[in-house]
Amino acid sequence: MSPDFFEALSQIEKAKGIKKDVLIEAMKDALLSAYRKNFDGQQRNISVEFDNKDGFKIIAKKQVTEKISDSKQEILLSEAIKHKHDCQIGDVIGMEITPLDFGRIAAQTTKQVITQRIREAEREIVYKNFRERIGEIITGIVQRVTVQNILVDLSKIEATLPINEQIVKEKYRIGDRIKTYILDVKQATKGPQIILSRTHPEFVKKLFELEVPEIYEGIVEVKGVSREPGARSKIAVCSKDANVDPVGACVGMKGMRVQAVISELSGERIDIALYDDDPQVFIKNALSPAKIISVTANVKIKSALAVVPDAQLSLAIGKEGQNVRLAAKLTGWRIDIRSESEMNKERDAAARKQAEEELFKKPEVIIQETETVLEKLIDDTSLAVEVSEDVMPADDGAIPQTVETEIAVEKAQEITVIGMVGLDKKIAKKLQEAGIYSIEQINDMSVNELRKLPGIGKVSAEKIYNTIHQINSE
Repeated sequence: MSPDFFEALSQIEKAKGIKKDVLIEAMKDALLSAYRKNFDGQQRNISVEFDNKDGFKIIAKKQVTEKISDSKQEILLSEAIKHKHDCQIGDVIGMEITPLDFGRIAAQTTKQVITQRIREAEREIVYKNFRERIGEIITGIVQRVTVQNILVDLSKIEATLPINEQIVKEKYRIGDRIKTYILDVKQATKGPQIILSRTHPEFVKKLFELEVPEIYEGIVEVKGVSREPGARSKIAVCSKDANVDPVGACVGMKGMRVQAVISELSGERIDIALYDDDPQVFIKNALSPAKIISVTANVKIKSALAVVPDAQLSLAIGKEGQNVRLAAKLTGWRIDIRSESEMNKERDAAARKQAEEELFKKPEVIIQETETVLEKLIDDTSLAVEVSEDVMPADDGAIPQTVETEIAVEKAQEITVIGMVGLDKKIAKKLQEAGIYSIEQINDMSVNELRKLPGIGKVSAEKIYNTIHQINSE
């Protein structure tokens, strides 16, 4: 075999990283296919062998027999001995059957195989290289603009920026230099397919890494990014060094660092929030620039309620809910926004409802409480009478025990609210609205007098009258 052949293989190995053995095996497969195509497609048990002296040879495997029935598969012992002197009946020997004009075909095939293998090797190298760079920023030149995609030249390969990964308001022209985020790398028939993005949240993070040395060095950490491409982004940062202000580091002197990122994103607004392990504090920071009065968090369901001054409500919610929506994405919490006045109204309504529930308890509960009050008052009065009889001399001015008991009952009636008489809740509420709060106030009223009360009809007046007199008779 010509020394030039081996020299060429060595150069390919150095330049493209393809080993000689790999190329030789590929050429053997290609030569075998070429032989079958050009000479004998029916021949079986053939192979291609290679040695440094003779190069490539076509070898056919034949069985040694005494009588030939298939010349392509068998050989007589007398012929076999010429190729291998110690062979016997039944042995399988290899015989060279390389055609005389096979050299031209071999040269052409070798060239094609080497070219193809070089191309495949280059594709594999590019694929592995870019596969390892997923998540990085790369700069390219706009090569072609179509309806669905933008083709970007990355010097060694052409990448694709799909329409759904483009910022809506941006316009691109051929020849423009463009920064993009390597989103994915796929292996395709024609070579690696590189997918780029300018809308991914990580693109914002990587841009800050380029502009903020503290992030690149690991002093300041980006904890999260939420984004609505082309409109607004929120980024949460924290510092591993107590002496470094993470928000200030990202903003830069006179806002130069953050402005560089905003400029790259075609004016996209960026809010930088201080991260905190306390979800209430983090949510409060994430809702900036709005001022937050308080945040109440439910850890179990990851839901939070933020209260803001009335004047800050629209700012906290943002245009079409954008601010609170981005804050929710950034923190991973569901966030509800309430104004201060709205919360006060809700608290007042809750207090009124609780008061009404206490006022209109079930009749049996109220009666039980009334009996307890009566018993206590009577016991206290009886005790007072006993003490009076023991300590004070009896005279005509002494108050009999029965009178003391009547006083206690009267006091109990005075503190008995309308709900205690066991009336229908609606009727009791109407009496309350009319200013009636105790049995004593309506104890001596007739049906006609009760009917004159606001909201009390004939039927209701009769029910009230009968209920009161039933209680008095008991």
